[in-house]
Amino acid sequence: MSIQAQVVVRTKKLGVLIRDARQFRRKTIAECAASIGVTPGVLRAWEEGRKAPSLPEVETLAFALSLPIEHFWSREARSDDADATGRLNLPALIGIRQRLIGALLRQAREAVSLSLRALSEQAGISVPRLRSYEMGERPIPLPELEALAVLLGSRVEAFFDKTGPIGLWMAEQKAIADFLQMPREMQEFVAKPVNLPYLELAMKLSTMSTEKLRSLAENLLDITF
Repeated sequence: MSIQAQVVVRTKKLGVLIRDARQFRRKTIAECAASIGVTPGVLRAWEEGRKAPSLPEVETLAFALSLPIEHFWSREARSDDADATGRLNLPALIGIRQRLIGALLRQAREAVSLSLRALSEQAGISVPRLRSYEMGERPIPLPELEALAVLLGSRVEAFFDKTGPIGLWMAEQKAIADFLQMPREMQEFVAKPVNLPYLELAMKLSTMSTEKLRSLAENLLDITF
């Protein structure tokens, strides 16, 4: 299957997942569109698979609907956390994220010594369009960003927000999900304040080098015997 055919299929699947996410939160198209600063017509085009959102728009949509971003790759991961969008200017965040992603895309291309023209020929995307992506002047549809990441030997996860407000929120969602995957007895241990010193000790040990850990173990053996 050609890259362009893959993009078309992914756009259709993404539309189904976007509609599923909106309906799961019982939001109308108008309400959902307004929360992230796009028109109802744009959101409807996404859901119908006629147009694909960019990664910042997907990140913001996940945040606005309080769902893990993994939902847009799998139907199984969903969160019941409260809506926290009121404190942020989400449309402005989309613009900032798009510029950052453009810079990351350019860095990834230059890292593999690939010209814009060569990438254009491989991806089937015009040079002016790719240039506008890299300059952050034009949002990159998520299926195209996924395809470009593969061509550059990367993964779309490399473009996820990691330090911004939405990125921190996504990290919190993952931490919660990881905690809930722990055995119940481990969850109970972590939740007890009296066990906090043991957890802090474990965190310190996790940052120590192999040599320091070996020395510490030898000292403990000397004390024991």
